[in-house]
Amino acid sequence: MRKPALVIIDAQVDFCPGGALPVPQGDETVPVLNMYIELFEDANLPVYATRDWHPEKTIHFMEYGGLWPPHCVQGSKGAEFHPELNLPDDAEVVSAGVGPNEEGYSSFEGRNEEGTDLDSSLRERGVGHLFIGGLATDYCVRATALDAMSRGFDVTVLEDAVKGIDVTPGDSQRAFEEMTAQGAEIADYEAVVEEITAQAVS
Repeated sequence: MRKPALVIIDAQVDFCPGGALPVPQGDETVPVLNMYIELFEDANLPVYATRDWHPEKTIHFMEYGGLWPPHCVQGSKGAEFHPELNLPDDAEVVSAGVGPNEEGYSSFEGRNEEGTDLDSSLRERGVGHLFIGGLATDYCVRATALDAMSRGFDVTVLEDAVKGIDVTPGDSQRAFEEMTAQGAEIADYEAVVEEITAQAVS
């Protein structure tokens, strides 16, 4: 197996119940994501955390022609990671949707705090296999997974650590079907433990 990394998509306050754009049961992903974080940390494998990081005025928001109400505005409480998400100190934070003309669905549109894009950072660290969880299945998880595969990365979507919005009923299921049709694997924690443990032994 190519070197793995964990990519946590947009586990932010605004995407959880009580936030500005809540994903139904979005907060239920957090304890499961924490299990994956511990697994990858114990194996000394990279952990990435992506976030929506929008300006107040952006084409992403309804007021300026977009689809969504204001959410995850830079520096706001809603843009913070979920308070129960146990991100390690060395997790790499990638911000997407930063500019007023950026939608930022795919994490590959984002950059880390040094200005390095996600693709470059992954390649610099020798990563070839992304394990993706977070919010939301039918938007940023889907876009990131498809973008990753188009760039030559292997992708495993963590089915027990994602939730979808389902603006149209069935959107999440269709996203899973689209991702698997492009080559993504779908796995749960038990299967990933076996895979990561086997790599550590080999």
